[in-house]
Amino acid sequence: MEVHQLPESKQVIQIGKQNRIKRLHPPGKIGIIGGGQLGRMLAVEAKRMGYSVIVLDPKPNSPAGQVADHQIVAAYSDGDALHSLSQKVDVMTYEFEHIDLEALAQLEADGACLIPSAKSLGLIQDKVVQKRFLKTHGIQVPPFQRIESLEELKAAFVGFGCRMVLKTCRDGYDGKGTQLVKSQDQLEAAWMVFEGEEIMAEAYVDYIKEVSILAASGADGVVLYPISENVHRDGILIHSSVPAGLPEKTESEIRRVTMKIIEAIGDYGIFCVEYFVDENFNILVNEIAPRPHNSGHYSIEACVTSQFEQLLRVITGMPLGSSALLAPCAMWNLLGEGEGTGEYKLRGTERLMEEDACYLHLYGKKETGPLRKLGHVTVLGESAEAARFKAETLMKSISIEVLDEELERVRA
Repeated sequence: MEVHQLPESKQVIQIGKQNRIKRLHPPGKIGIIGGGQLGRMLAVEAKRMGYSVIVLDPKPNSPAGQVADHQIVAAYSDGDALHSLSQKVDVMTYEFEHIDLEALAQLEADGACLIPSAKSLGLIQDKVVQKRFLKTHGIQVPPFQRIESLEELKAAFVGFGCRMVLKTCRDGYDGKGTQLVKSQDQLEAAWMVFEGEEIMAEAYVDYIKEVSILAASGADGVVLYPISENVHRDGILIHSSVPAGLPEKTESEIRRVTMKIIEAIGDYGIFCVEYFVDENFNILVNEIAPRPHNSGHYSIEACVTSQFEQLLRVITGMPLGSSALLAPCAMWNLLGEGEGTGEYKLRGTERLMEEDACYLHLYGKKETGPLRKLGHVTVLGESAEAARFKAETLMKSISIEVLDEELERVRA
């Protein structure tokens, strides 16, 4: 297929002193805090590149632990376990944000190399802190307010035009910890749902697209990835496609603002910035993630350097790779169906195997659940629209069946 070289930004930014990167050659040791699918795909790339990997996760045989050299089974709040991990590896990173900041800061104080740093995580982990940080640096975000009482909630509802989104300040993901409020009658019930949690209210944004962009910040500069258009349902990403189909002026503004954010953070790592785009193609920053991102999975097959290889290049002090797009593409999440839970079998994958430029990734999760991310499929095509249509068609051939143990014994 023809190589599509999108504009790349490789720019040197002065990085703060909170992190120190030393070039780490194979077979150096890499620690990953978190054993989910992001950690798994990072570990696979690390093994391919000749590094050894130790994962820390509370669930034995985690998706990342299955492919790592070793897994430490411990809670993320277990300071002794985190210290043990830091002593066994040369550099550490994390695959999600819900980690105790004090524990990470202590590791750094004891000499551990953590990328991105605890300081950067502290800017992003709490959504209100993140939004205030962005506003301080002149970045446009939706109007927001921390909510500490039902009275404040009612006032915010009116102030935001009687439509708003309630979010937990911490620990929300995949739609969890988020609730759309469109009626005054919903306010008291919403307040009860979030009782005891720190919450924020955010003005509802009428947008025509949700998009995101990956930025890799390494020792030799910053590389931006192509912009992805994302479609969600109930707060969960369903599919992404690249290119995003935006006017060049809007794409340029997204790249400019993203570079401004990375400069403000002033740290190493891979960051995903999510944006809302309105009907006039104005942009607002939704959220930042200081790690690889679901919307960047397309990069495994569709870019010269995947987001996972790129993060490894960053944390090992190696030169950044090209983010050029090899072909338009669509990535479709493989999610648990209906209300079924338990062990499962995936059927219909032979239909995927019949097609060229179609790639299946499964995450090694033993059990399915409603909308649980079990894997993803990436399809390359002549255009984003063609790839998206082909991916949607192929996904209809796949079914996720919860196992009936008695029936399986009969079949066997």
